[in-house]
Amino acid sequence: MRGIIAAVAILVVLGGFAGFGAEEQLTARQIMDRAIGATRVAGAEAVSTMIIIDSKGRERVRKLAQVTKLYEDGKTEKKLTRFLSPADVKGTGLLIYDYEVEDDDMWLYMPALRKTRRIVSSEKAKSFMGSEFAYADMTPPNLDDFGCKILGEQEINGTLCWEMELIPNDEDIADEYGFSRRISYIGKEDFVIRGAVYYDLDGSLHKEMTIGKITLLDPENKKYRLLELLMVNKQNGRKSIMKVDQIQFNPDVKDEYFTTRYLERE
Repeated sequence: MRGIIAAVAILVVLGGFAGFGAEEQLTARQIMDRAIGATRVAGAEAVSTMIIIDSKGRERVRKLAQVTKLYEDGKTEKKLTRFLSPADVKGTGLLIYDYEVEDDDMWLYMPALRKTRRIVSSEKAKSFMGSEFAYADMTPPNLDDFGCKILGEQEINGTLCWEMELIPNDEDIADEYGFSRRISYIGKEDFVIRGAVYYDLDGSLHKEMTIGKITLLDPENKKYRLLELLMVNKQNGRKSIMKVDQIQFNPDVKDEYFTTRYLERE
């Protein structure tokens, strides 16, 4: 996923830039590159809560653990998500190799089947574990697959942001990511995403993502993590919340976590 949890990650999304005059010279691609880089920390461990809310307000709550680590001088980010509860999803895991340019590799382990299977490109637009987050939201998009444009500026919850448009280069890419157009709001001071709006393959409003809390996880390198994400499906009334309960910066995360062998460990 070139997107939560980052789950997740998915998803997903920045580094400081000095000088008011200089920022005006940034291209749309440079802004999006910085937005992706701002949340790519050397390594981290977290425990999160996913809340899935249906159109009638009924909730399903899931706990999950996540670890991430950068490789190849930051060109690859490996991510492991494992569900801790409830019992019907406990042990389910998602392993992602998020590459800078190549298509991501994703593997899903289902303990009931005792089987790991690869998530192929045609499945990335599908729902991640019944939530409104898609597999494609677990990692940032490959920017080479999109046309990128600065639409203007907008203030989001007191933060001045660039309004950025991504449009897939062709129908196959649109099918893979599940949207025909995405508008993202990128903070002009910190390059952290503050929200996004997704349009379906017919061009109609589909989903809206709102970012809540953000933390500066690695102050030395000005790297951030998103602590609260809300994804609302405007077409069916469903919504999903991903909230990080605990997080720790750890560049020494064990390499063994990012293998299919460890993914299948129960």
